[in-house]
Amino acid sequence: MIRRIFPLLLAVALQAQAATNPPLAALQIEIWPEYDRPEALVILKAELGPGARLPAEVALRIPASSRGPSAVAYADASGKLLNLPYQHEDAGNFILLRIRPPQRAFHVEFYDRMATDKPQREYRYSWPGDMAVDRLSLLVKEPAAASDLTVQPSLDISGQSPDGLNHRAAQLGAFKAGQQLPVAIRYTKSDARPSTEIVGAAAAAAAPGAQRDAPAPTWPLALVAGGGVVLLGAIAALVWRRRRVTPSGHFCPKCGGATKAGDRFCANCGAALG
Repeated sequence: MIRRIFPLLLAVALQAQAATNPPLAALQIEIWPEYDRPEALVILKAELGPGARLPAEVALRIPASSRGPSAVAYADASGKLLNLPYQHEDAGNFILLRIRPPQRAFHVEFYDRMATDKPQREYRYSWPGDMAVDRLSLLVKEPAAASDLTVQPSLDISGQSPDGLNHRAAQLGAFKAGQQLPVAIRYTKSDARPSTEIVGAAAAAAAPGAQRDAPAPTWPLALVAGGGVVLLGAIAALVWRRRRVTPSGHFCPKCGGATKAGDRFCANCGAALG
């Protein structure tokens, strides 16, 4: 009996916690399966509503299968991403993150487990609805050497990211607090290498005599987690450092480029912004 009651009590407590979160003006969920490791990289790019008091108190759940975030940060006035301290605690099938963003834009990244031992690949993620969102968008990056990719919900915008990989995206509108967004991604892929390896090998083969770029820095990224310092690996650090955001925290669903509040069209690709 206790085993049955505890999950219900935990779910009620988490829903009550979600109700205390400030609303989001915008949230872009990006999922990059098998990007630089045989897992799914999930990126949450969020912007607090204009009425949020700063620093804001935010409690956000990520899947327990992720084993915790790989990076948590906020964007300063110039759009530069800075490390954001966080606390975490077990919450059944989730890990509950507690953060206090000093600015409106903040990011959370985590790697989630997925099976890659068979050509038919599948990954599922569900936004748990921890915050109300005025404008929620979803972007899924197609792995290199993958075929027959399908996504639910259906994504009606196709584009290409700066790294050369194709992606699909959609503006999904407003979501209430507690309203979930389940995402199911399926595709076929026989190559066991992640996208960064496949694309890098193809580029090297295409220009065997070309001078290689200077290697990227490989020092680890330090994050404060639960009062202690966590040193992330070089891959996670590089994933985090390659992105910047505008103070508004808006992104184009077609090309992934940063946009400003009030823009009707993307300055990079010309796509209409919902």
